[in-house]
Amino acid sequence: MFVDEVDIHVAAGNGGNGCLSFRREKFVPRGGPDGGDGGGGGSVFIVATPTKNTLVDFRFHPEFEARRGAHGQGANKTGHTGNDLEIAVPIGTLVFEKSQDGQLTPLADLTEEGQRVLVAKGGRGGRGNARFVSSTNRAPRRTEPGEDGEERFIRLQLKLIADAGLVGFPNAGKSTLISRISAARPKIADYPFTTLTPNLGVVTLTDDRSFVVADVPGLIEGAHTGHGLGDKFLRHIERTKVIVHLVDVSGASGRDPVNDFDTILQELRLFDPKVAAKPMLVAATKMDAVDEMSRVDALERHVRERGLPFFRISAVAGTGVADLLEAMWRQIAAVRAVPVPAA
Repeated sequence: MFVDEVDIHVAAGNGGNGCLSFRREKFVPRGGPDGGDGGGGGSVFIVATPTKNTLVDFRFHPEFEARRGAHGQGANKTGHTGNDLEIAVPIGTLVFEKSQDGQLTPLADLTEEGQRVLVAKGGRGGRGNARFVSSTNRAPRRTEPGEDGEERFIRLQLKLIADAGLVGFPNAGKSTLISRISAARPKIADYPFTTLTPNLGVVTLTDDRSFVVADVPGLIEGAHTGHGLGDKFLRHIERTKVIVHLVDVSGASGRDPVNDFDTILQELRLFDPKVAAKPMLVAATKMDAVDEMSRVDALERHVRERGLPFFRISAVAGTGVADLLEAMWRQIAAVRAVPVPAA
């Protein structure tokens, strides 16, 4: 099961209490105070790891609590500090603090392996009575309780990190293409919304070249406002370097390919102009089932007028796919070569 958004509750450990104790030994009738400090509570961190690719585990385990610190002891013994708790999440996870009224405050964007963020700090340990000795109070009976650890409600959102994102109307051939060019095996069927969750596939080319492709579930008009869960799907292409727009030209959908292209492009603009401005390739799919070539020609003219590369492919027959992959690689390599500006 692919899950890309969850709410969890985290609680850091409480600090241990300070100890009230006096030295009591043979031949030491007036031993002074020797109560030790309590140990600090464990903190909670969220850490990005490549071993996870979904947030599904948190659906069944939404509560996390770090260990508390041990209480102080006599003989000036400080209690043990509670162990920190690290919560592993997929690379590409956004971390938000969720308030009681539902407001989200960004805490971190975990885009690299090993990146971590503190989400709940452990409580400080209380001081024992040995810490309160003074010139006027040689036998203090004062101690401090340990402080409570922080508690927070956290929302986790996953945005896939892929080099190329496949977009288009439902049943445009995205899943067929990704299964053709990678080892990904999404469900494929001849009806809309067969794909309900994003799929990732690794494309391997000659000369040790490779890149990651995301198959985003089909978009429809109004996707940017949430129609057909479009807003949830669209966020998975925010990190992609290149967008590959697949348009069904077979005629089976009964729609006009030019209108399909314009509709999806408009949805990208309304969702985020930065996404619509990414490098884009356009591919006419299902060329093996075309009944009117004029529709394909009209789409090509429309696309090239906008300065976009255009390809005719059939993922089933494999025709045109190699040229499309090479074009994708050139675009991806060009983006990878651009240095990231300093913050």
